[in-house]
Amino acid sequence: MTRTRIDLHTHSAVSDGTDAPSDVIGHARAAGVNVLALTDHDTVAGIAEAAKVLPPGFTLVPGMELSCAHQGSSVHLAAYLFDADAPELAAELRRIRDDRVNRAREMVRRLGEAGLGVTWERVREIAFGDAGAAGDGAREAGVVVGRPHIARAIVEAGGAADVQDAFDRWIGSGRPAHVARYALDPVRAVEAVRAAGGVCSLAHPARSEGLLTGAVPEELVERMARAGLGAVEADHPSHEEAEAEHWRGVARDLGLAVTGSSDDHGELTGRRIGARTTAPEEFERLTAPATGAAPITRG
Repeated sequence: MTRTRIDLHTHSAVSDGTDAPSDVIGHARAAGVNVLALTDHDTVAGIAEAAKVLPPGFTLVPGMELSCAHQGSSVHLAAYLFDADAPELAAELRRIRDDRVNRAREMVRRLGEAGLGVTWERVREIAFGDAGAAGDGAREAGVVVGRPHIARAIVEAGGAADVQDAFDRWIGSGRPAHVARYALDPVRAVEAVRAAGGVCSLAHPARSEGLLTGAVPEELVERMARAGLGAVEADHPSHEEAEAEHWRGVARDLGLAVTGSSDDHGELTGRRIGARTTAPEEFERLTAPATGAAPITRG
């Protein structure tokens, strides 16, 4: 009998990963993962391509990582099996993606003022790939511009040693070229996903940029749970074991499922699909209420 291995948090080049959606599926298969959620930032633009290349017996879970903010700090929500055309959610996603482009342009402008040879044209090429020729109209196809694209351009221009160094020097929170952007309130985000028939897990709760403690406040998680949050991503590569155990306990206390995921970004994270996984019973518990979309399986 084939063992079920579930990874519920991965990224492709449609957002800030480095691999095409079809290649993400190939890497998952090679890693022994046979249930995979593609969760690009604020977009489902890679799902169709990924679905075309599913090997027999492989299940793709349509999803995204939704940008949220609480008191000026980032909170990320892994959302699954929602209706991407639901009016409220679709409108919010358009607003988020548009503001990502505006933010990226302003970051590039600030980098230029600082003397770095980073251009919008190069950032666009990195982010959109072949779609870059379409200019900013590529936003309409759901392709997302993220800070990792800018970071890679900074490295190319000689402004940093690597992507992490680019964040630390230039574009991380509080750094010279950092620019805030629009994001949803986490409770409202949960409500919007549930209204679209989806379910969601709080992503990497111990690692939220900008929060003084680095962790999402538990009072906020409680409010998200009351709004319909389904799970907590306790098992994440960035979590120490003590942190993971703490968040498993938070999930248990709130009656939520526990998810585990790689948060793979391709080359940027060492192609680590399957580094953390979700137990089948937790996956079933999380996804049972979903009505907006269904997992895609090739028999």
